[in-house]
Amino acid sequence: MAAAARARKLGKRFLMTDHMLVVSGFYLVFPVVALHFVGQLGWAAASVGLALGVRQMAQQGMALFGGSLSDRFGAKPMIVGGMLLRALGFATMAYAVNPAMLVLSCVLSGLGGALFDPARGALVVKLTRPAERPRFYSILMMQESVAAVTGALLGTMLLGVEFRWVGLGGCAAFVLAALANAWLLPAYRVATPGTSAVNAMRIPLRDKPFIMLVLTLSGYYIMTVQLMMLVPVTLTELSGTPRTVAWMYAVDALLALMLLYPMARLGERYLTLEARLLAGIGIMCGAVLAMSAAAALLPMFVCIAVFYTGSLVAEPARESLVSRYARPSARASYMGLSRFGLALGGLFGYTAGGWLLDWSRAVHTPALPWLVLAAIGLLTLTVLACAAAPLPQKKSPPVAG
Repeated sequence: MAAAARARKLGKRFLMTDHMLVVSGFYLVFPVVALHFVGQLGWAAASVGLALGVRQMAQQGMALFGGSLSDRFGAKPMIVGGMLLRALGFATMAYAVNPAMLVLSCVLSGLGGALFDPARGALVVKLTRPAERPRFYSILMMQESVAAVTGALLGTMLLGVEFRWVGLGGCAAFVLAALANAWLLPAYRVATPGTSAVNAMRIPLRDKPFIMLVLTLSGYYIMTVQLMMLVPVTLTELSGTPRTVAWMYAVDALLALMLLYPMARLGERYLTLEARLLAGIGIMCGAVLAMSAAAALLPMFVCIAVFYTGSLVAEPARESLVSRYARPSARASYMGLSRFGLALGGLFGYTAGGWLLDWSRAVHTPALPWLVLAAIGLLTLTVLACAAAPLPQKKSPPVAG
């Protein structure tokens, strides 16, 4: 028992260190993609949004397949191979000169994530107890916020020199992460031995309540992906410099460090996971609606701060709620299928976000994208609330006599 507890402790420490490196490499590149190709090169926002949406679909849409391979062959080979494939995608993006090359780089990056992300998610479920899981997710989110602002700041600095260094910097980060996992990560099995890849895929696909939750959460992701599509472009237009995007992630990091862990503890004490998820999405919807009226930099940053606060409430609850469904025989497959909502939400969110941005400029209605996004968020909130509501109890018929 002592040896198992020590192994879990060391495994969690490695996951936290690895998480910082992976998140920094990701945010070094993707928040500035729209700034470079739309803002600097003048490409159509819809075409860049399509490329980003394809990356999301390639990663999250194939995550079930990547998770089933992790259940069958173990986490380590999928993590190392996936990180190297993402590094290749970033290297290709560094030299993208047309939309086709950008789409190719995004597909390679997405397929890499489809291999390593479900395996890493399954390791979190394997190495944590259910009672401690929400707090561990909160710690990972705190780290993610700090790593995001670090990566975004470095990305915007490199963008001032040349975008090529942005792509090559992200490539270097994931090569380093792959080497660290190859050297230090034990050969963990994340599923019951003997589970075939096909059977591991079938188990979550037959779980109808889980699939309904995953599909409904696609509306939540349509809002969250705008932090890498509409929000950076809007901030740059309001401020006149892409450096403002790094300050957006600084706000996220500051709020996470101040609020995330205390809110997680209070939520555990007073609210269910479902209630925390609904509360967080409700706050995010209000922030997106307010963005439609934000015509200056300060009001926009206030809206962003409120949006981030909502995500700090919703995201640990969402991860914990999803992990509650994962069975030991198919942990990575469950985590992989849980990303399908992000695949749909990402593809639609990036593509529609870019299209709405182009359309709003053409008709001189800057509030249009935010109003549509707020409506989608409210619809998602309504469906989740109905699903979480307890069924009414049938009254017993009166007893005769």
